Formats: sequence, structure tokens, C-alpha cells
Amino acid sequence: MNSKAQSYPKEVVDPHHHFIDTINNPFQSFLKSIAGEVSYLPEQYIQDVIEPLSKIGVKVAGTVHVEAMPDCGANEVSWVETLMSSTEQSSFVKAYVASCDLTLDNVEEELKKVIRAAPSKVRGIRWILDCVGKYQQGKTATHPATLRHDGMDYLKSPKFERGLALLEKYDLSFDLQCAPIQLVVSAATLFAKYPSLKVCIDHLGKPRRLLGDDLQDDGVINLNTKPDELELGIWRKGMKAMAALPNVYVKISMLGYAIPGWIRTQERQALLKSLVLETIEMFGVNRCMVAWNWHVNGAVSDGDGASEVGPDAIDLLNMFMYFFEGFTEKDQAQLFAGTAKDFYRLG
Repeated sequence: MNSKAQSYPKEVVDPHHHFIDTINNPFQSFLKSIAGEVSYLPEQYIQDVIEPLSKIGVKVAGTVHVEAMPDCGANEVSWVETLMSSTEQSSFVKAYVASCDLTLDNVEEELKKVIRAAPSKVRGIRWILDCVGKYQQGKTATHPATLRHDGMDYLKSPKFERGLALLEKYDLSFDLQCAPIQLVVSAATLFAKYPSLKVCIDHLGKPRRLLGDDLQDDGVINLNTKPDELELGIWRKGMKAMAALPNVYVKISMLGYAIPGWIRTQERQALLKSLVLETIEMFGVNRCMVAWNWHVNGAVSDGDGASEVGPDAIDLLNMFMYFFEGFTEKDQAQLFAGTAKDFYRLG
């Protein structure tokens, strides 16, 4: 991985990161039940992402704060607004992707509450949907967030679709985080019904552990270089179906979920690059955006617990530069900032 032959982008927009404080926030009780006592605040994001990038001449032109499974989406947005008003660099969060359970009977009222929390900044909604059955402590693609509805696949729920349809009314987008098989079975059909609703697939569509675990049971690095062709085929089919919908975009982020510990070997990095380039070929640069997904630390941000190692902000930028070798300066600028600005209407 060598990006020194290329110039870094002058600016980036980070369209996906989280602030968390389960120690002091009663509205993060669910998150505390699955993650324990954890805190990640704006000052840490500035230290971890904004300042390192600034030192190499890359300006973070703005960010999008994405929900982190709060008990109340409006309370989370209000809390972040309060944090930002007392932060030295208080202007960097430009927009919110807030939480709302779209199956609620009073979903429209809940959406109004979320919007009122920051009327000029709430741009979209996310409700984590990764579900291939009941949660099994990370042994499958089912996300612990689905414990909130006991493993029900919301993408198959008429009540979820009823709530989803309201997003167009309030000019909100939807961040779609789900398992690849859900893209194939449910998502492509569902979102085709709503061509005016902007949708962004989170985290490269979440192909899961394509080379297996980062480490073997004995702690030695897993040297497998042959990807799981079944998982890869399902991911590819789902992403192609979604790419056929012009209202659907994708975030190139949380790369360590697809290939845990990619930072360790060139072979892993090469496979990851092929996945990213394939994604860009499917969607085009105008519907792809990079994201740092920063919270807690580099390993958690990169792999969501899939590995104990991960990049820092500069490592990740260098990885993106490696992906985009040979791209025009215009296309790189679109991937690093332009698409995020367009999708989240950042001006």
C-alpha cells in the first residue's frame, strides 16, 4: 500500500461517525446493555481524526453524526447538539442521521420529534436491520441491535414499510445497514417502490469475514487468501440489484468487517481493494462516498469487534488512496467529499 506518489485530497467529508456516553446518558441504556460503559466524545474525534488529517494538509470540511442505537433518537440528537455547542470546533457536525423505529404505531410523531431536535440538520434516519435470524453472540451476520425486536427482519415487515414511506414526506433519506442476503431477498424489491427516497447502504454492504477470522484459534495470523465465494456471490448479487436503483448510494467504510485485520497483510489489502473497485464500478463515483466510522478506537471503528487491530485515521486515508490509484483528481474529490455533500445536502 503506497499512496506517496499521489497527493492527498484538500478536503474530506466524514459522513459516518458516532458519539457515545453510556456512563452518563440514560437514553443509551440499550447500548449500555450490549456494549457496557463506553464514552467517545467530540474532543476525542478531533484528536483522532480532525487533527491528524489537518497536520498533513487535509481539511475535514464537515461530518455527519449517525445514530448509535439510542433509546430515543430525538434525545440523542439534542445531546450531540449540546456537545457541539460547547466544543472548540463546534461547527464540524453538519448533519444527523437519527434513530427512529419505523414500525412504531406513532412513527410520524416520533419523526417530528427527531426533526425538532435539530430542524436544519436532520437529514436522514437509520435503524440497524442486519438480521439472518435471532442474534447468536456474533456467530452470524445478525446484529445485536435486532435484540430490540427479537430477531425480526424489519425489511419484511409491512409496518416498517409504512414508516419508510413517510421519510419522503419529511425529505429524509435512509441509511441502510443490513446483511448481504437481505439485499438480495428484500431490500432491492422494497426500495424499488420508493424511487424518490434516497438510500445509502452502510459499510460496503457488509460482506462478512470473507477470508475468515483475523487470527486462528492459536493466536497465529490467518494466512488464508481465498475468499468465501458463497458469501461473496451473495454480496455481489445484492449490490448489483441495489446499484440498479438510481436512488441508492453506498458508503465505503468499516472495511475490517469484510476482511478483519486487513492492516496486517498486503494480500488482504489487495482483496479489499478489489471489492471497493467493484463497488465503485457498480455504483459509479457519484454514488459512492468514503467514511471513517470513528468511535471508541481504530479497531472498533474498522471492524465492529471482528479484530483487535485497526488503522488510525492516516492509515485509513492511505488505504483509500491505494484504492483510488489512477483515479482523476475530480473523481477522488467526489469520493472523499462530493458525494457525501450531495447525498446529505451539506451545501
